[in-house]
Formats: sequence, structure tokens, C-alpha cells
Amino acid sequence: MTAINASRMRWFLIGWLFVLSAVSYLDRTNISIAGTSLAREYHLSDIQLGYVFSALLVGYVISQVPAGWLADRFGPRNVLTGGVLWWGVFTALTAAIPATIVRPLFALLAIRFLLGVGEAVVYPTSCKFIEQWIPSHERGIANGWIFSGVGAGAGFAPPLVTYIMLHQGWRASFWVCAIIGCAAGFVWYLAARDKPEQHPQVSPAELEKIRTGLTLGEEKPKGSIEKEIVPWATILRSREVWILTFSYFCYCYVAWIFFSWFFNYLEKVRGLNLKASAFYGMLPFLAMAACCTLGGLASDWLTRHTGKRIGRCGIAIFGIALSGAFLVFGSSAQSARVASVVLAGGAGALYLAQSSFWAVTADIGGKFSGSVSGFMNMGGMSGGAVTATLTPAIASWYGWKASFLFAAILCAAGSLAWFFVNPDRHLVTT
Repeated sequence: MTAINASRMRWFLIGWLFVLSAVSYLDRTNISIAGTSLAREYHLSDIQLGYVFSALLVGYVISQVPAGWLADRFGPRNVLTGGVLWWGVFTALTAAIPATIVRPLFALLAIRFLLGVGEAVVYPTSCKFIEQWIPSHERGIANGWIFSGVGAGAGFAPPLVTYIMLHQGWRASFWVCAIIGCAAGFVWYLAARDKPEQHPQVSPAELEKIRTGLTLGEEKPKGSIEKEIVPWATILRSREVWILTFSYFCYCYVAWIFFSWFFNYLEKVRGLNLKASAFYGMLPFLAMAACCTLGGLASDWLTRHTGKRIGRCGIAIFGIALSGAFLVFGSSAQSARVASVVLAGGAGALYLAQSSFWAVTADIGGKFSGSVSGFMNMGGMSGGAVTATLTPAIASWYGWKASFLFAAILCAAGSLAWFFVNPDRHLVTT
């Protein structure tokens, strides 16, 4: 590898974290595309299918803090590799449940729960990687690229899963997703290292740029980071941590309407056929991918020119509030196709804010960024677990428009919370 290529190794690894992020959401959202076929085969109602969606998120939520600790203790390379292989196995097992099983709901709940446990490592380890590898002024776009993988993976799911379902059945789609995941994890293990100084293809110039751009701007004692005790008393007393966690709860509640129910909403409520649902079902996730990167670029640019208050907090306030407005108008549209496009705009606007959450967590968490981000993501994915079951419940009581209006209210609350975040306050300063 040339010196020029070696000097960009951090961006190659960020690119591969994008791939792993995409695979993670491919393996999460494939069941929402196959949900109608799966529910028909196992005789599940929409409410029971919602329980299956929630099972993954429950496993994901309760494993966030342990995942963050593992990232801080053992580093992102091994922890993320193990997680990817774990969730590949349980993706395959989802398709292995026989149609004749006596209690399919319980089997699905157990497998999806354990799939969520494995997937819990992906973003705390990514945050830990960013804290070790990415200068503070580049963390907006780095997180933007990683989380644009969310939209890419979820957007790739409808056409891929639909195509395989039409030709080979829904079970084959899970086998394909499992193979893709295991292959991506193998490449990560070969390419990644926990710290830039451990990587043979990082040039001295790149290493110096990374070291001088880290949050604390100082040399850390070798071997001390992973062995230090996480200061949970400090973390739990932090106003910023709690505000970010609350806002992320609201954020993820809204996001998971798209991941869990949007495809079914288009098919069952808006009356689109399977192919049309697959096409329009991609739009929110393509918007997420594009706007996540755009939000990261804008956040870094504004941070450099105006400071973190505008660059991190301002982008989050604007994006989440704009998302709420799109949800209100989209859910009221008469045309199914117009509604699909406007609601997709809401998903994209929401993801303008994504990099702000993770850049600020890496900044304020410092050497304990894995644990801090894991705590925030635990709160956020609790919102996702709630929406997987509450959204169809609200829809059955008051209609689907009410489900989207409730999500818009949470957008307003999540946006408002960012006014009270101080992005320059660090938990640990030594």
C-alpha cells in the first residue's frame, strides 16, 4: 500500500463500519419485509408480529451497556467481529424454525431476542473506534458515514428480500443475509485494529494528525484506557447524558416506525402491491443514507466555523423538528405515493441529526465513550422497542394517522431537549 493510501486508513475503516452498519440493519429489517409471509405461515396477528419485532430490540436494549463496557475493555476489533458472527448465526436460525413447530411465537421471540444481543455491539464499538481513531473536528462526517449505513442497509432490504421471496421464498432471504453478515465480519477482523498506532498501514503523518486532534489533546498512558473502571456515578449524574438519552428515545421511536412498520403500512393501509411497496419502502432509507452524510458534513463545517453549540446542537434541533413537520403532512396526504414521498422526507430530516448524537457522546465520554454511548443507545432503542408494539396498538385504536401524529409530538420533545445540551462539557478531564 502506498503512503498516500496508508495516510487515509482511518477512512477506509470508517467505510467498513458503514458496511457493517448496513449489514446490521439489513438483518434487522428483513423481517419487516418478510413479516406478512412469516405471519401467514405461523398464524401470527399484527400484535404478535409486533412482539417479534420488539424481541430483537429488547435484547438490543439490555445489552447496550455491557456492549459499551466490552468495547472500552477489549477494543472494537474483536468485540465487533464476535457480534457480527453472532447475529449472522441467529439470522440464519430465524429461517430454520419449522412451519410445524407447536409454539412458533416463542421460538421467534427467543431467536430475535438473541439476535438483538449480538447486534448491540455495533454502535458502541463504532463510537469507541471514533474516540480512538478520529480527530474531534472530523467526527460529524465520520458518524454520518457510519449511520448512513443504516439507511443503506434498510433501503437495500426491500428489493433484495422481495426479489428472493418471489423466487426462493422468505426463508432463503434470511440465509442470504446471514452469509453477507459473516463475510463482512471476517473482512473487518482482517482489516481493523483497536488503535491507530497498532496498524501497520497507518503512516506517521496520519498517526500524528489523529493524536493531535483527539478530544483531550494529550497522550494517554499505554494500556490504561481499557483497564480503568468506568465512572458510572459520574456518568449517571451528567445532565448531558440524560438529556441525550431522552432525546434519543424520542428519535429512535420515530425511526423504528420506518424500520418496523412502514413496509406493512404501505401494503396493508395504503393498498400498494408487493413490488410497489418494495419501491416506495426504499425511499425513507435512501433519504436516511443521504441526509445522514449531509448532516455530518454540515455539523463538522458549522462546528469549525461557529462552535459545537450550533454545529452539533443546532443541526439536531433543526433536523428532528423538521421530521415532525413531515410526519404531520405525510400522514394526512390522500395519495399513497405522495404520502410515501413526504414521509420519506421525514425519515431523511430525522437523520440529519444522527451524527450529532454520536459525535457529542464521543466528545463528552472521552476514554469511556463506549460506555456512555451504550447507555444513550440503550435509552434510544427502548424507544424503538416501544414503537414496535405501541404503533400498531395506536393504529388499531385511533387509526394510522394518530400513530404518525404521536411520533410528531415526540419529534418536538426530542428537538427541544437539545437546547439544554452543553456539547463542551466533558465527563472526564484527566
